[in-house]
Amino acid sequence: MTTSTSARTSTSVGNRGETVKPASPAIDTESVTALLERGRTLATPVLRAAVDRLAPPMDTVAAYHFGWIDAEGHPSEGDSGKAVRPALALLSAEVAGAAPEAGIPGAVAVELVHNFSLLHDDLMDGDEQRRHRDTVWKVHGPAQAILVGDALFALANEILLELGTVDAGRATRRLTLATRKLIDGQAQDISYEHRERVTVEECLEMEGNKTGALLACAVSIGAVLGGADDRTADTLEKYGYHLGLAFQAVDDLLGIWGDPDATGKKTWSDLRQRKKSLPVVAALAAGGPASERLAEILAADAKKSETEIADFTEEEFASRAALIEEAGGREWTSQEARRQHVTAIAALDEIDMPERVRAQLVALADFVVVRQR
Repeated sequence: MTTSTSARTSTSVGNRGETVKPASPAIDTESVTALLERGRTLATPVLRAAVDRLAPPMDTVAAYHFGWIDAEGHPSEGDSGKAVRPALALLSAEVAGAAPEAGIPGAVAVELVHNFSLLHDDLMDGDEQRRHRDTVWKVHGPAQAILVGDALFALANEILLELGTVDAGRATRRLTLATRKLIDGQAQDISYEHRERVTVEECLEMEGNKTGALLACAVSIGAVLGGADDRTADTLEKYGYHLGLAFQAVDDLLGIWGDPDATGKKTWSDLRQRKKSLPVVAALAAGGPASERLAEILAADAKKSETEIADFTEEEFASRAALIEEAGGREWTSQEARRQHVTAIAALDEIDMPERVRAQLVALADFVVVRQR
């Protein structure tokens, strides 16, 4: 297996709190924070208005999921996410020469689809915590998690189509295609959990569908609503797709070695779910004693019940993580995050845009790959 490297980034790794740090340039934290806050400030009122359209109790369940209320229905300052997708949608409108506000319906639609997927994924994966709170299915039951997820997907299309413009129709087509790919990716992810072997190519395809497709849509949908042609939108999608792969590579590192106090999930969360994430498949493909031993252990794990896996000790998960690292899966995934990051940035050079907007897209890409949880 070969590994691509880049002069742009290097890695700093600890036992907990996995992060991928660039050597140069340093992240403009103030600029990124302002972009994320702008996305949140402009999109949230429209997002709340959309959720208010839902029939009870779905409106309340959705409000809980977004962190606006607690489990008892009281107003809450819960974490509703970093708002990367809304920030990208507003920036993409500026790429087209439109005001950022032109991208608001797209930002809201993408955020609705993203949260539709989270509600369903949490249930399918059995995740009990998200953003340091109990997940919707844990609090309100599986049926509500399914219904509210479906409702958010319907709202996303409604928000766009009610604009009644040709560009809104173009945007909706891109969103529905991205959603289908997202669902394809989740189906692949689930099917891989019980396979002994998954290739690196299969894993990248799955993660491109599950994460890359919606980020690609987020960074093109505002431009489409702002009147951009298909070539511009397609190029922005290329940036977003590779950024999504970089994002997911970092997420895969966090899924095994992330600090649970920062991620809001259990230690070794992806190993508990038997996910064939990039570090795992890269380690299995590497060859050598550690890779072969890991393959034997995971093959035996695949035959165990969920109850048996749940009874594993911390030491058993730690030993699997150590074999993944020894086989090179951790380092390969860090390198892959860098390669995808560089590919994403290179796509921006294919279209004309204000230098200020390009710099902000680069800053957001740096944040996505260097983020700590």
